[in-house]
Amino acid sequence: MGGVVIWTVHLFAGARDAAGAATLEVELPEGATVADLRRALQAAAPGLTRLRHSLWIAVNGDYAADADLLPEGAEIACFPPVSGG
Repeated sequence: MGGVVIWTVHLFAGARDAAGAATLEVELPEGATVADLRRALQAAAPGLTRLRHSLWIAVNGDYAADADLLPEGAEIACFPPVSGG
Protein backbone atom coordinates (compact mmCIF):
# COMPACT_ATOMS: atom_id res chain seq x y z
CA MET A 1 0.00 0.00 0.00
CA GLY A 2 0.93 3.60 -0.26
CA GLY A 3 1.62 3.65 -3.99
CA VAL A 4 0.05 5.78 -6.66
CA VAL A 5 -1.93 4.51 -9.63
CA ILE A 6 -2.52 6.40 -12.87
CA TRP A 7 -5.96 5.64 -14.29
CA THR A 8 -7.03 6.18 -17.88
CA VAL A 9 -10.72 7.06 -17.87
CA HIS A 10 -12.75 6.80 -21.09
CA LEU A 11 -15.40 9.50 -21.48
CA PHE A 12 -18.52 9.16 -23.59
CA ALA A 13 -21.35 11.38 -24.88
CA GLY A 14 -21.90 14.50 -22.75
CA ALA A 15 -19.03 13.61 -20.43
CA ARG A 16 -16.62 13.69 -23.38
CA ASP A 17 -18.08 17.01 -24.52
CA ALA A 18 -17.90 18.53 -21.02
CA ALA A 19 -14.29 17.45 -20.54
CA GLY A 20 -13.23 18.32 -24.07
CA ALA A 21 -11.46 14.96 -24.40
CA ALA A 22 -12.24 11.30 -25.03
CA THR A 23 -9.92 10.15 -22.24
CA LEU A 24 -8.42 11.63 -19.11
CA GLU A 25 -5.61 10.36 -16.94
CA VAL A 26 -5.93 10.83 -13.20
CA GLU A 27 -3.54 9.90 -10.43
CA LEU A 28 -4.97 8.33 -7.27
CA PRO A 29 -3.50 6.51 -4.29
CA GLU A 30 -3.82 2.73 -4.13
CA GLY A 31 -7.11 1.77 -2.51
CA ALA A 32 -8.99 4.71 -4.04
CA THR A 33 -12.75 4.59 -4.41
CA VAL A 34 -15.11 5.67 -7.16
CA ALA A 35 -15.86 8.79 -5.07
CA ASP A 36 -12.13 9.62 -5.09
CA LEU A 37 -12.16 9.16 -8.86
CA ARG A 38 -15.12 11.54 -9.23
CA ARG A 39 -13.25 14.26 -7.33
CA ALA A 40 -10.10 13.72 -9.40
CA LEU A 41 -12.06 13.88 -12.64
CA GLN A 42 -13.69 17.17 -11.65
CA ALA A 43 -10.28 18.61 -10.75
CA ALA A 44 -8.79 17.43 -14.07
CA ALA A 45 -11.74 18.64 -16.16
CA PRO A 46 -13.81 21.31 -14.39
CA GLY A 47 -16.45 21.03 -17.12
CA LEU A 48 -17.47 17.70 -15.59
CA THR A 49 -18.59 19.48 -12.41
CA ARG A 50 -21.97 20.26 -13.97
CA LEU A 51 -22.51 16.49 -14.36
CA ARG A 52 -21.31 15.55 -10.86
CA HIS A 53 -24.73 14.40 -9.64
CA SER A 54 -25.64 12.45 -12.75
CA LEU A 55 -22.33 11.07 -14.06
CA TRP A 56 -22.33 7.28 -14.26
CA ILE A 57 -19.06 5.46 -13.75
CA ALA A 58 -18.54 1.92 -14.97
CA VAL A 59 -15.68 -0.23 -13.70
CA ASN A 60 -14.88 -3.26 -15.84
CA GLY A 61 -18.22 -2.88 -17.62
CA ASP A 62 -20.41 -2.70 -14.48
CA TYR A 63 -21.91 0.41 -12.94
CA ALA A 64 -20.04 1.31 -9.76
CA ALA A 65 -21.15 2.95 -6.52
CA ASP A 66 -19.10 5.73 -4.94
CA ALA A 67 -17.97 3.44 -2.11
CA ASP A 68 -16.60 0.78 -4.50
CA LEU A 69 -12.84 0.35 -4.60
CA LEU A 70 -11.05 0.68 -7.91
CA PRO A 71 -9.39 -2.67 -8.61
CA GLU A 72 -5.91 -2.68 -10.09
CA GLY A 73 -5.94 -2.64 -13.89
CA ALA A 74 -9.67 -1.91 -14.15
CA GLU A 75 -11.18 -0.38 -17.27
CA ILE A 76 -13.07 2.79 -16.32
CA ALA A 77 -15.71 4.59 -18.36
CA CYS A 78 -17.83 7.64 -17.56
CA PHE A 79 -20.97 8.92 -19.17
CA PRO A 80 -24.10 10.85 -18.28
CA PRO A 81 -27.48 9.10 -18.17
CA VAL A 82 -28.87 8.52 -21.62
CA SER A 83 -32.38 9.47 -22.58
CA GLY A 84 -34.22 8.91 -25.77
CA GLY A 85 -37.36 7.70 -27.22
